[in-house]
Amino acid sequence: MKQLQHLLILACLLTINIGFSQTLISGRVTDAKQNPIAGANVYIEGSYDGGTSDDSGAFSFKTSEVDDQTLIVSFLSYETYRKTMNVSGFQDIVVKLREDVNALDAVVLSAGTFSAGDNSKVNALSSLDVVTTASAMGDFVGAFQTLPGTTTVAEDGRLFVRGGEADETQIFIDGIRVFTPYAPSANNVPSRGRYSPFLFDGITFSTGGYSAEYGQALSSVLLLNTIDEPEQNKTDMSLMTVGGALGHTKKWGKSALSVNASYINLAPYMKLFPDRNDWDKPYESFSGEAVYRKKLNKGLFKLYSAFEYSQFELTQEDIDYTDGVHYQLKNKNLYVNSSYQGKLNSNWSVFAGASYTNNNSDVDVIDETIDNTEHSIHAKFRLKYKFNNRFKLNFGTEYFGTNFSETYASDVVDSESYGFDNNIAAAFIEADMVFTRKLALKAGIRAEYSALFKAFEVAPRVSLAYKTSAKSQVSLAYGSFYQNPNNDILKFNQNIDSEETSHYILNYQFNVNGRLFRAEAYYKDYTNLVKYDTEYSDFTSEFNNNGYGYAKGVDLFFRDSKTLKYFDYWVSYSYLDTERDYKNYPTAAQPNFANTHNLSVVGKYWVDDWKSQIGLSYSLASGRTYTNPNETGFLNQKTKTYNNLSLNWAYLISPQKILYAAVSNALDFKNVNGYQYASTPNSNGVYNRRALKPAADQFFFIGFFWTISDNGTDNQLDNL
Repeated sequence: MKQLQHLLILACLLTINIGFSQTLISGRVTDAKQNPIAGANVYIEGSYDGGTSDDSGAFSFKTSEVDDQTLIVSFLSYETYRKTMNVSGFQDIVVKLREDVNALDAVVLSAGTFSAGDNSKVNALSSLDVVTTASAMGDFVGAFQTLPGTTTVAEDGRLFVRGGEADETQIFIDGIRVFTPYAPSANNVPSRGRYSPFLFDGITFSTGGYSAEYGQALSSVLLLNTIDEPEQNKTDMSLMTVGGALGHTKKWGKSALSVNASYINLAPYMKLFPDRNDWDKPYESFSGEAVYRKKLNKGLFKLYSAFEYSQFELTQEDIDYTDGVHYQLKNKNLYVNSSYQGKLNSNWSVFAGASYTNNNSDVDVIDETIDNTEHSIHAKFRLKYKFNNRFKLNFGTEYFGTNFSETYASDVVDSESYGFDNNIAAAFIEADMVFTRKLALKAGIRAEYSALFKAFEVAPRVSLAYKTSAKSQVSLAYGSFYQNPNNDILKFNQNIDSEETSHYILNYQFNVNGRLFRAEAYYKDYTNLVKYDTEYSDFTSEFNNNGYGYAKGVDLFFRDSKTLKYFDYWVSYSYLDTERDYKNYPTAAQPNFANTHNLSVVGKYWVDDWKSQIGLSYSLASGRTYTNPNETGFLNQKTKTYNNLSLNWAYLISPQKILYAAVSNALDFKNVNGYQYASTPNSNGVYNRRALKPAADQFFFIGFFWTISDNGTDNQLDNL
């Protein structure tokens, strides 16, 4: 019995001795340059054993843990260090912490790119700016026309970027191409974007040098991302001088549906404020949008659809027709877009999406009838592999398909049919490499095969960014870009090649305490531009790819929301030097859509006592070229300088009721977009002309917006 007691006592003593035996953990924490890091947290994962490094970076503590354990070392702005081994090995170790390349002050690849959205590290605009810029009149395209790199073409309304035509800029929704993003219009009446800005929370506007993921755009891409998850159930109603709109968002557990419908009819407005056109039927449209979102286990599925029907009929003044030119248009447009984005595991993520566009236009001009239909699809599959925070690989494939058909008939020409089928397959691969918080590189390559041209093209892209100080950085970008000629060319001739351009960009950016300054210089080299030998492209034209051109310039941008309380403003300036020899040009010249100088000033001031935001937007653009046949030379003269001061006022009647008013060209500048000359000279041998003035010198807008939401406070301008 005593022997048994002795054995039990001995076992207890051994247990107590083992329980109180401890291992010393020690070492030193430094950065990559072996400078000591003080205040780093060092501990054994899953235990209370740990310590903090001192001024020399040294640390030591004891642990009762045994066998294999994980040592963790963490410090702000550095990547967390993890090491698993037997605790006996954690003695006199040297831990080198690497800079956290995802920190807010880390370098950003910014050459040629403006971002708008809460998820961007550096925002040039917020999503709300898109709908509160005075000159935009609620059009998201109009808001981006206040940024540097864009050209003022007031009678068109689309985005002209850095010496490029409007169709050189492509628009994507949730990563998928939109083939017909603008509502059709008549000559000298600006187009508008088809889609409601309230459905988007992330917008990226690339004026050049963009990712290898995007193709078929010579100049620019505009990326629109729909809202991933609405915050609450709500209903939005609006009543405007030009129509009305109704929208509703419904949330369920893991899904949500947002729908919008709007009706626009300019007839009542035209009775109060007639313009220079003789309207038989003023512009009228009905449109609807819907976004469905479904959260899955590891991803998010979205289905976006939009439909629009529009029509108008008018007679426009023309120097060759005493009674003017009669123009009638009916358009139906359907766009459907679906996408899935999610994670396969901690390293792999996947994106898959597809879109379908059906656009039909019936046009009558004098005694001519034109009926065209476009069916287009875009499908994309993309994988991304994250090796670590410093190296990510993005690669995928995509397919573009277009079927375009057109029928033309007139009193003097029998019915003719034109069209084409265009199929493009593409693959891309791109690596994001962040060497330090100061240095990052994106390099990729894109390959495309056009079945129409039986041509294979390769386009490299690369951008580099270096942080010169805590608040500033410089970036470089180069890219090669291809794009098929537009429908107006391809419907007559497919025996041509893709057009091509190369971009070279140098960017400087300074961002501190609510102030952002950007300066960017660029050069674009155009080759293989399409030329033809008739006044307009038609079935009799001879086409070739002998055209060429260049565009170079400097863009400046400054935004300040801190200097003056309640006042937010930005200033944009662009200098553009460009020439082209393309289309029917007899020689290289500055194209008639390009301005040498463009200036925009946008300001917004919140008046707390009035519960109001007052905004202004001023645009100035130097004259554009035109050809005066009474003088020698081609594109031999320029219009006078363009000026436009627009004002708006948003008044919060109550937290969810807003009265909004705006006027464009408040000072009533008499702008001229160009001149039309008679096709034949008069008896004195002089070609008569008329000024191409805006359809209306001013536009007035009043709207009432009412939001009904779960929390009773949110509204469409809740971030004023």
